[in-house]
Amino acid sequence: MQVARTPRLILRQLVPEDASFILVLLNSQGFIDNIGDKGVRTLNDAKEYITHGPMTSYAEQGFGLYAVVLAENGFQIGICGLIKRPTLEHVDLGYAFLPQYWGKGYAFEAAQASLALGKQLGIERIVAIVSSHNEASKALLNKLGLKFEAQLQLTPEDAPVELFC
Repeated sequence: MQVARTPRLILRQLVPEDASFILVLLNSQGFIDNIGDKGVRTLNDAKEYITHGPMTSYAEQGFGLYAVVLAENGFQIGICGLIKRPTLEHVDLGYAFLPQYWGKGYAFEAAQASLALGKQLGIERIVAIVSSHNEASKALLNKLGLKFEAQLQLTPEDAPVELFC
């Protein structure tokens, strides 16, 4: 189901059939370095990630992470959307793209569409968290109008992250 469209992109709900894409994305070095290793190693793991993550969020929250596909050909290039984490007070913006699509403005387009969707849903405050070393994401968040607010640690096992509001 399509949830948003930009001039170049379509954001749609993730489905179990997206497992092969999710498997590649979550095991890309950029994802592991900037977001973390989710332990998704098989197609079945990827299907469970989609089912227990984004699909559960759609049902419970009315939003989640969405597949980002090129409007011209339907090719999946990343994920982007809104997440309600139990360890974070506010809904946060999340995104990840295959490395060959970095630096082309796709993350900015998808993030803008996700923030607009959040406003349509009545979400008053949307934040973002980013690894301290991820300068590209920090620049993107600034371009979106979010500013650094604090450093925090979501769980004792996690590395500290920077909170943008």
